[in-house]
Amino acid sequence: MTESAIPASSEPEPQKAESKMAEPATPEMRVGQSFDIHRYSDDAERTLMLGGVRFDGHRGLAGHSDADVITHACIDALLSAAGLDDIGQMFSDTDPAWAGADSIQLLRRAVDALRAAGWDPVNVSCVAVLDSPKLAPQRELMRQRLSDAVGAPVTVSGRTTESVGALGRGEGVAAMAAALVVRNPHSTASSDDAALAGQQDQRHT
Repeated sequence: MTESAIPASSEPEPQKAESKMAEPATPEMRVGQSFDIHRYSDDAERTLMLGGVRFDGHRGLAGHSDADVITHACIDALLSAAGLDDIGQMFSDTDPAWAGADSIQLLRRAVDALRAAGWDPVNVSCVAVLDSPKLAPQRELMRQRLSDAVGAPVTVSGRTTESVGALGRGEGVAAMAAALVVRNPHSTASSDDAALAGQQDQRHT
C-alpha cells in the first residue's frame, strides 16, 4: 500500500511578528557659553571673591555685587544654555537689591530659574585669566562651592595672561564658561514661563 503524497501548500506561512523594543528618546540638551570681565577696584575695602572663595590680601574687583567674575561667568553660561535672560537682565546693576550681593546666592537663583524653565544643569566648566592670585591652592574649595550651588559638577581652571593687553597689565580679571543643560522629561514649563517668574521674583525682592 502506497502512501499518497500530500501536496505542499501554495499559501505562504504566516510571518512571525518581530518584537521590537522601543528605543529610548534622546534627551534634549543645550550648550551655553559666556564671557565676563571685571576691572580691579580702587576701593581698598573691596574684597577679591573668585568662585565663591575670598582671597585676602589681593585687590578686589569693581562691580555692583561682590564682582565674583568666575561665578558670574558660570551664571551667564547656564542662563544662555536655557535661553533665559542674561545676568545683566536678571540681576540688574541698577537694582539696589543686588548691591554687594553674594554671587553664589545669585547663582542659586539662576539655577532655580533654569529648573523652572524645565532644564537641569549637567556640568559647567570655567576658565579664569589672571596672573595673581594663583587659583590652584583654592581650586578644590571653589569647585565645591560652585558645584553645591549648581547641583552639578563645576570645574575651574586658571590661565596666565602672558603679559598681553589690559589683563597682562593687571587691570582686571576675565573668565569664560561653558555649560551643558538637559531638558527635564517631567517638566512642562517653558523658558517664557521661567522668564515671567523671574520678573515677578525681582519685583518682590
